[in-house]
Amino acid sequence: MAVYTDVGFDEANALVQRLGLGALLSLKGIQGGIENTNYFASTEQGEFVLTLFERLGADQLPYYLCLMKHLAAKGIPVPEPVADPKVETSNVHPLAVSANTPCELLHLVAGKPAAVVQRLTGHSELAPTASHCAELGGWLARMHLAGRDFPRVQPNLRGLDWWNQTAPVVLPHLNPAQAALLRSELAYQNHVAASSTYAALPRGPVHADLFRDNAMFAPDTPADAPRLSGVFDFYFAGTDTWLFDLAVTLNDWAVDLPTGAPDAGRTAALLDAYLAVRPLNAAERALLPAMLRAAALRFWISRLWDFYLPREASMLKAHDPTHFERVLRQRATAPAAVTAISPHTSQPITA
Repeated sequence: MAVYTDVGFDEANALVQRLGLGALLSLKGIQGGIENTNYFASTEQGEFVLTLFERLGADQLPYYLCLMKHLAAKGIPVPEPVADPKVETSNVHPLAVSANTPCELLHLVAGKPAAVVQRLTGHSELAPTASHCAELGGWLARMHLAGRDFPRVQPNLRGLDWWNQTAPVVLPHLNPAQAALLRSELAYQNHVAASSTYAALPRGPVHADLFRDNAMFAPDTPADAPRLSGVFDFYFAGTDTWLFDLAVTLNDWAVDLPTGAPDAGRTAALLDAYLAVRPLNAAERALLPAMLRAAALRFWISRLWDFYLPREASMLKAHDPTHFERVLRQRATAPAAVTAISPHTSQPITA
């Protein structure tokens, strides 16, 4: 959530009034994140987030916005996109996605595709406890199940194909040990993806970026009983394996940040809460260690790319890529370091 494109107050005001949100009271750029331009927009009708999409095109964006709308309708706490009442979509098939397909959730601001979504209340928890992880694990399982009947399909744009394309671009910036790790892990993940076990993994819409700063907890709740008020930033979502989404989440919420080592208590809490809602099948139990490595590789590559090939923005701070290098080394060298046995599955889950 950086600021690449400056948005004038008058233009933002015209948009929110067209959407029936009342007059714009204030507009403030958001620092944090790296993909899109984001502003907090306060209006007479409440608090919203205005996002301008800097890389994604109009043919891709309906997937994310319609997924958020779908989940909100199912009672999953997410920021609901605001529709333009003047856009006619009654005759558009839900699977018809193209740059020329009208989408009432997609707007145009400063020449860029844009969305306005409800702003979640509460705060992010950057030092989560086992209780926070349990809340998150239950939410993730419910989100996966709620997305089973979502009609649109769009590949995870930061999946294996993107890793294979991007690795050669970042390799010249690595030392020999790092380059060897990247090459070997990429070869391993290509091998896993070609297996029959991987083909048996359940799939559907995934968040794919469920980090600590993308979830909000309600204020004034006890530390031992936090309440999740919602999850946001679905703009890396796609159709992928649910296990990969779980692995991405575990690699942020249940690791020690200085070392990248898994935290046993938080891992067990998140997994147990997830499994209470959606138990894993045999293929998922077998491949969880591999997907934890895959999730670490994905974010190591993307952070290397953002760090060594940054884009200009008025508010931007690239993440340290060495964090996910540490996580990957931990996952690759000690895959059985943490074992969480859940009462909701008959098999031990190794993570």
